[in-house]
Amino acid sequence: MRIGLAYDLKSSFDAKPGHPEDIAEEYDSIETVQLIASSLEALGNQVIHLGGGTEFLRNILAGAGTDMVFNISEGRGNYPGREAQVPSVLEMCDIPYTGSPPQCLSVCLDKPLTKHLLKASGILTPGWMVINNRDGLERIDWESVTFPLVIKPAHEGSSIGIHDCSLVHDSREARSNCAACLAGYNQPVMLEEFISGEEVTVGVVGSVSPEVLGIMAIKPRYQTREFMYSIEVKRDYVNQVDYECPARLPKSVLEEISRTSLRIFALLGCRDMARIDFRIDSGGRPHFIEINPLPGLGNHSDLVIMAGLLGISHQSLLQKILSGALERYPQCIQI
Repeated sequence: MRIGLAYDLKSSFDAKPGHPEDIAEEYDSIETVQLIASSLEALGNQVIHLGGGTEFLRNILAGAGTDMVFNISEGRGNYPGREAQVPSVLEMCDIPYTGSPPQCLSVCLDKPLTKHLLKASGILTPGWMVINNRDGLERIDWESVTFPLVIKPAHEGSSIGIHDCSLVHDSREARSNCAACLAGYNQPVMLEEFISGEEVTVGVVGSVSPEVLGIMAIKPRYQTREFMYSIEVKRDYVNQVDYECPARLPKSVLEEISRTSLRIFALLGCRDMARIDFRIDSGGRPHFIEINPLPGLGNHSDLVIMAGLLGISHQSLLQKILSGALERYPQCIQI
């Protein structure tokens, strides 16, 4: 197949004065793009680089000659629906692509909306509230709030805005952190109940018949009751954490995590791949934290680390993702 590769490079992001230093964290390095292209080529495909943003539009409108697009583009701008930009264009142009559809990507990037939908469907998730602006921050009755809380931007991924200081223990910390988050990321802020138990991430692949790829526990090397898988930890993961896959949890807990993950994948309309994060409380109950239907596929990304621990090569992981897409587009199999 002739596979177009849609992506956004960190080097293409024009950071403006006042932007937080992690604002482009979701964008990919050229090394990741080259890794993905190499794996796709090793599977017998021709890769056509489409880029992202206006470069992607120019290439598509010029007739790039792709049979399918492998989409890892995070989108441009500060919009809850930015991850839906590339799939929306591809659907308008009737071009097959990998990954979830625009509606799913827009919903999943909006963390409070995702939690509302899943809670209404009976999925256990920590309590939360949303602050839209400084006026909303001033109206909070802090005497009624239970700490600790995690403060995070309402529609970002890759732990953007989630730092070691994002776990707050009193109203003073909360006010200061919320104000900085509102100003820095120019979007609502979510305050979420902190679950102090083990953190696990789940990989799901497939489309018509999705399956759990693996359940991976994130184990801090420096034991603390209030471990946070923050951006600082992710950037220094080699020294900060160990990854355990399969996670050594009771069989009943693993089964519950698997069932819940597949249910979430289906409820939100995910396709081909996703990574879902949980925290396990003291009673062994998994609490949904968030989902990434457009997970990173670089060597340092959790889904790739998980696959490696399971003996699945990067090439084989991408084949699983492609196979899910080909179930929807059987016409591409003959190409």
